[in-house]
Amino acid sequence: MTASTPGFGLIQDIEVRLTVELGRVDMPLREVLALGEESVVMLDRLTDEPLDVKVNGKLIARGEVVAEGNRFGLRIIEMVGIDAQPAARAAEPANDGVLAEVQA
Repeated sequence: MTASTPGFGLIQDIEVRLTVELGRVDMPLREVLALGEESVVMLDRLTDEPLDVKVNGKLIARGEVVAEGNRFGLRIIEMVGIDAQPAARAAEPANDGVLAEVQA
C-alpha cells in the first residue's frame, strides 16, 4: 500500500491493529466450555485458502503464512480494493460466535 495523497504524512504514525484471520467457527457455549488441552476445533477455512488480513477489522488483503527462523510471518498475495469489501463482508458469517484469530 502506498500513500501519495497530500497530507497523508500527518497520520502515518497512528497505531492500527493488523490481524490475520485463520478461520472461524460458531459453537454453542457448552462446547466452548468443554474445550480443554489437546481439544481440536475445526475452522471454516481450508488449508490452502488465503488468510484474511484486516486493519482495525476492515479486510485489506489476503495472504499466506510463511516461516522465517522460528517466527511466523505473512506474505501478502492479494490486495483487496474498496469495491470488493462489501461483497467480502456479505460473504462473512455473522460475528456472534467464537472467533479464532491470530494477532500479528
